Amino acid sequence: MGFEADSSKSSFTSVIARPEDWLVGGGEMGKLIRSMDWTKTPLGPIEFWPQSLRTTVSLCLASNFPISLVWGPNHVQIYNDGYWPICGGKHPHSMGQDFTECWAAPWPVIGEAFERAAAGETSYLENQRMFLDRNGYLEETCFTFSFSPIRDETGGVGGLFHPVTETTSRMLSERRTRALRDLAACAGKAQTIEEACTLAAQTLAAYELDLPYVLFYLFDTLGKEARLTASSGLPAGTLASPAKVNLEVSQQSGWLMVESARSNQTQHFTDLEKRFGPLSVGPYPESVKEALALPIIPPGCEQPVGILVAGISSRLPLNETYRAFYDLLAAGVTAAVANARAYEEERKRAEALAEIDRAKTAFFSNVSHEFRTPLTLMLGPLEDELAEQIDPLPRARRVRLEAAHRNSLRLLKLVNTLLDFSRIEAGRVHASYEPTDLAAHTAELASVFRSAVEKAGLILTIDCPPLPEAVYVDREMWEKIVLNLLSNALKHTFDGGITVKLCWCGDHVELTVADSGVGIPEAALPRLFERFHRVKGAKSRTHEGTGIGLALVQELVSLHGGTVRVESEENKGSTFTVTVRAGTAHLPSDRVSAKRDLASTATRAAAYVEEALLWLPNAAALSDQLPRSEAADVVSAPNESPAISSVRRARILWADDNADMRDYVRRLLADRYDVLAVPDGLTALSKAQEEPPDLVLSDVMMPGLDGFGLLRELRKHERTRTIPVILLSARAGEESAVEGLDAGADDYLAKPFSARELLARVRTHLELARVRREWAKELEQANNELEAFSYSVSHDLRAPLRAIDGFSKTLLDEYGKKLDEKACGYLSRVRAGTQRMAALIDDLLNLSRINRAPLRKDSISLTEMARSVTAELQEKEPSRKVLIEIADGLAARGDARLVTVVLVNLLGNAWKFTARQQEAQIAVGQEKKENETVFSVRDNGAGFDMAYADKLFAPFQRLHSDSEFEGTGIGLATVQRIISRHGGRIWAESEVGKGTSFFFTLGGDQ
Repeated sequence: MGFEADSSKSSFTSVIARPEDWLVGGGEMGKLIRSMDWTKTPLGPIEFWPQSLRTTVSLCLASNFPISLVWGPNHVQIYNDGYWPICGGKHPHSMGQDFTECWAAPWPVIGEAFERAAAGETSYLENQRMFLDRNGYLEETCFTFSFSPIRDETGGVGGLFHPVTETTSRMLSERRTRALRDLAACAGKAQTIEEACTLAAQTLAAYELDLPYVLFYLFDTLGKEARLTASSGLPAGTLASPAKVNLEVSQQSGWLMVESARSNQTQHFTDLEKRFGPLSVGPYPESVKEALALPIIPPGCEQPVGILVAGISSRLPLNETYRAFYDLLAAGVTAAVANARAYEEERKRAEALAEIDRAKTAFFSNVSHEFRTPLTLMLGPLEDELAEQIDPLPRARRVRLEAAHRNSLRLLKLVNTLLDFSRIEAGRVHASYEPTDLAAHTAELASVFRSAVEKAGLILTIDCPPLPEAVYVDREMWEKIVLNLLSNALKHTFDGGITVKLCWCGDHVELTVADSGVGIPEAALPRLFERFHRVKGAKSRTHEGTGIGLALVQELVSLHGGTVRVESEENKGSTFTVTVRAGTAHLPSDRVSAKRDLASTATRAAAYVEEALLWLPNAAALSDQLPRSEAADVVSAPNESPAISSVRRARILWADDNADMRDYVRRLLADRYDVLAVPDGLTALSKAQEEPPDLVLSDVMMPGLDGFGLLRELRKHERTRTIPVILLSARAGEESAVEGLDAGADDYLAKPFSARELLARVRTHLELARVRREWAKELEQANNELEAFSYSVSHDLRAPLRAIDGFSKTLLDEYGKKLDEKACGYLSRVRAGTQRMAALIDDLLNLSRINRAPLRKDSISLTEMARSVTAELQEKEPSRKVLIEIADGLAARGDARLVTVVLVNLLGNAWKFTARQQEAQIAVGQEKKENETVFSVRDNGAGFDMAYADKLFAPFQRLHSDSEFEGTGIGLATVQRIISRHGGRIWAESEVGKGTSFFFTLGGDQ
């Protein structure tokens, strides 16, 4: 080892130093040294110790710093009171013991430094991790220490001076803080409770030194079963980690999960080996003997939603700080689960809106299909008449039927557009991409518009030279792209011309449709492809249309993996450019040359042209042929969607009593956010209540109202309850972080912190808050757009229906006697289909108006309304005898116009379904039920099976066939919508053949 031979006897035999002269004081270790028989050690009697050893021992015992001495070739160990705790259970046997024997366990770590010091070179090790067997097991520890040579009387190395500082607590704290930080950063991104547990398990797997294994069990909604959702360190399905635990029995497979679940408190298991046998998991070969079961109880929950089972390291004592780490771990997991639950709740609300959206999509799809049936019955007979060769129609009759046919095609075009969008919304559009001579196909489509363009006094230029190869497109979709762009160009061009150009650009094809029309204001360009958006004040040949042509073009181009853009200048025209890539690599392989699996919605190009011809000045003559008796009022289209508001910067309220800190953080955040910096919690609270910010950043230690107090006050009030709060504090460590998170903070950041970390945390919490706010808004906007769409489409459908019905009626009135029975039958079927369609559209318009009209509540008399409605019903059928009883004094608060619609539908139903009764009866009354007024409309009519009651108020749901009772299936849906808008509810009771009773409330004061 390098220690020189003991020369104590040769150098000091003439002088005997008595221990009482120099070995004084030294505390408990001094007493121990004086009491020991050193003759049994290699050092021999104290009286003969060399002066260098005596001096060093005196210095060691007098110091409060942990010091150990190693002396002589046998490495005898002597230490003071400060060093004593480091020895643990080895003390007092370790006093006078061979140092290398005492510390054999950590020798792989400290041995080299010991050898260097024995050779005369001081060694220093900082925060060195090692394992000590001082308490009967290998214990993970960290030390900062040195070995310094002590020169004896000969000048050689007589021993080593070994001062020590144990840093175990600090190093473990730092490691555990990193674990908690990573847990918060990773698990906080979870969107479901299961994902939160999975991310937590994945994160904690990197910290097996403190957490040899973790198990996350979630309870079912009834609390009868716990399911293993995620784990690390211990595979699922073992005796110690069962996939499922039955919580209805006291014990299963050795686990006391039931007690943990019922107590709502942490349970400490100390007998894992007895329960499950050896558990050799984690980084050490020793079996894990202990574990904690920590309940996961998010805020607002009385019972836990799950249990976190965490193993305790076999090389660490479960002391106070280790236990605090587990508490903080549970708090972190609980926070992640709470965030995930909040996100799930938001998602469920969003899904509810999405479900409404899907219902509307299905509604539009059903409407489209409902429209196509009567359209088929109109187009078929009309085309048969126009194609008649044996007895051709006279010119006047042909013109009229052609007008009916033309409007039927226009109606079909609108219906197909509606169906296209319903399919796109439902994700059910499956293209069939076929190799196409795109130049010839495009030129042919554009040529169809030549007559309309030239009749408008414009020039149509088609420049579509042959392409070097076929391009894969869905031909029907491409037809709609080209025809919509041409239709749009003609609508807004009054002088000059329209140019259609197709060019090969190497790896893609570009279609441009350019016009010399009115152009588009620059401010309107970003919203041009939005559904239902129209450029306000733009000069146009017609104000008709649904406002979805360009939006449909964009959707169809997108399905080809392409892009569409526009360049425009007011009063100089617009150029639309569609880009489609060559080849098939960008297309779904299963849709290349695939057969269509949905009914085609392709409309003959003539429908676009014929509609365009109606926009031209000479088209007015056609409308003059409409019978005046069939004219109807034109209802204004609904207002356009509101303009998109400019993106605002997030507002952050920052509170700190230190002016420099306030300015520093403000400057860090000011580039990205609007920051209001205030000097104390009271000011911050006042500002937050005046105008709630998007996020609150607060120091903990402030005069007056500190950070925790500010947090409590913010959480008390509805306006500020959900604002994300990040606490900053100079108090670092686990306990401070636990305190902040337990108080309800969204995050806790210890000073000093990095600018990047602060910005990242602020950005993350702002983004989470934004997603929660905006998710539902986007779906709500989509619903509003679909309502506007239905409103617009319904109005556009009425004009062609009037034309069809008017011309058909004229033919029957003027030529009915000259037509054969077959021809009259065709015309009668056309009129019947048209009138059915008109009734359906009227009901749809009512439904749309109900959704969009403002609600005004006034005092209304349902008695007077009901009497007025029944009087009108009686006037229409004066021969019917119906016993009508309407109670006096039926009054409520509501929108008089909308409540009238309710009574019209309910009383109209009662009137219709009692038509076959010999003694028909209808009664309108009210009654009090549980402090609310319930109105009723009763009849003794046909009734219905209550098994179908859940379908009663759904659109297009009819419980009787057309042959029994006519109807569109929209009336009761309209009633339900009105009642809902009033905050009320409606239900029905019925029995087949014995009548029906409808009950409804109107909400609020009645």
